[in-house]
Amino acid sequence: MKLTKMSHACVRLEKDGRTLVLDPGAFSEQDATLGAEAILVTHEHLDHFDEKRLRTVLEADPAVEVWTLRSVAEKLSAAFPGRVHTVGHGDTFTAAGFDVQVHGELHAVIHPDIPRLTNVGYLVDGGRVFHPGDALTVPDRPVETLMLPVMAPWSKISEVIDYVREVKPQRAYDIHDALLTDLARPIYDNQIGALGGAQHLRLAPGESTAL
Repeated sequence: MKLTKMSHACVRLEKDGRTLVLDPGAFSEQDATLGAEAILVTHEHLDHFDEKRLRTVLEADPAVEVWTLRSVAEKLSAAFPGRVHTVGHGDTFTAAGFDVQVHGELHAVIHPDIPRLTNVGYLVDGGRVFHPGDALTVPDRPVETLMLPVMAPWSKISEVIDYVREVKPQRAYDIHDALLTDLARPIYDNQIGALGGAQHLRLAPGESTAL
């Protein structure tokens, strides 16, 4: 499996000539979904879900399908019947040749005065990759590669470190990092790497690795 980190929370997975893309939001490159057969969206925030872009992708290629939670699916399904699938915690499906299991229900707390949105995470190919979206969801099975939301308005570094400890992945790659400046990255790298208990790695946007 080839993993390519796009900007912010977007990730491309490729296997056997097929491509799955997760969370191609407004902070991600315009070509983030190029060649994708399937797109997974964790929740409705614009840095994860760019409605205009997804509509353009679905219009351009009638073979592309989307899997997402109800709040996002309702914005797309009427225009693209049969191609936008609503999923929730515990569901399983196959997309672009990848086996996917859905974990989680709610977005992390931003502030008590802000209502919590729904959010789901996607466990791919039996735990080879887990993308939690905007939540610190712990799957009920081992995770090889955790896509780690490293910096967000709803998190602090102690929570990020404890999340890595709880999931116990073999490795954690940073995502959700568009707001993290280059000056701050060494602090996050050193502390998560030293305290998380797993290999902590970072890919630049557009950079790939083999899993």
